[in-house]
Amino acid sequence: MSTITVRDAKIEDAARILEIYAYYVEYTVISFEWDVPSLEEFENRMRDIMKKYPYLVIEQDGKIEGYAYAHAFVGRAAYDWSSELTIYLDHNARKGALAGDCMKSWRTA
Repeated sequence: MSTITVRDAKIEDAARILEIYAYYVEYTVISFEWDVPSLEEFENRMRDIMKKYPYLVIEQDGKIEGYAYAHAFVGRAAYDWSSELTIYLDHNARKGALAGDCMKSWRTA
């Protein structure tokens, strides 16, 4: 049986997180980006988000298989108390309930 761990992300996780994200940029339209950001750009995005919101990774047997973060809903003052949640899983992670485990952990983040 696999060991699933959800923990706070660290900047040191950025390379693996970017690897997961890159698939969605290159092969889907859901990211709304044309080009995969550089590692430096992605690290800066993580830092900005982590200043105000939780940023989590989900590991299966010690390997990061997904990540989730909250971020500003619209970016206007009237929405300061609103946020949205983004979850990305490795495109090969299937039928493992990782997103569900991540959502359960999110309630305590």
